[in-house]
Amino acid sequence: MRKLTYYVGASLDGFIAAPDGDYEFLMRYVDGEFLSFVCAEFPEALPTPARAAMGVDAPNKRFDTVLMGRGTYDPGLAMGLHSPYAHLRQIVFSRSLTESLDPAVEVTAADPLARIRELKQEDGLGIWLCGGGELAGRLLPEIDELIVKQYPVVVGSGVPLFRADFAPQAFTFLGSRSLGNGTNVLTFERAAGSTSAPTTG
Repeated sequence: MRKLTYYVGASLDGFIAAPDGDYEFLMRYVDGEFLSFVCAEFPEALPTPARAAMGVDAPNKRFDTVLMGRGTYDPGLAMGLHSPYAHLRQIVFSRSLTESLDPAVEVTAADPLARIRELKQEDGLGIWLCGGGELAGRLLPEIDELIVKQYPVVVGSGVPLFRADFAPQAFTFLGSRSLGNGTNVLTFERAAGSTSAPTTG
């Protein structure tokens, strides 16, 4: 069965974007060492235009499918980029975007949990949850691995890693990688026996 990985960047206080969805405050940490790390470990997580500009032609290493919410997909659209990860199968979950602007991008209003359970049954590499917080919250019961690029900045408010009801779910820490700019890449896997059932008082 394929694995769903939430690979995402976040502030120290757990926000992946500003309240308006902007994430430029995180981009200041994208330096040469950071890019070398991403190219070596997660080459498919680079947008297709960035791969071309950097001369990255590495095959997909971990993922062959990327999932996005409308908020994650929109910044690319604003720049005229309708297929940001053309080297991957792209699925955008949205109730407001009614049709795809590119044949390589599947836009769906289907239940994310039902869709991911279908995808996990297919053959192939892993599935990358790119963002955002609301979609991550809905898919939390099916997230097998969590890889957080934790940047050394506190922002106070914004789009959280997960926007979901209170329902503790345990993950096991597997390890970390520290970069010179203060970024720590933390890897967790779902703890054995972890339940997704909401708690009740």
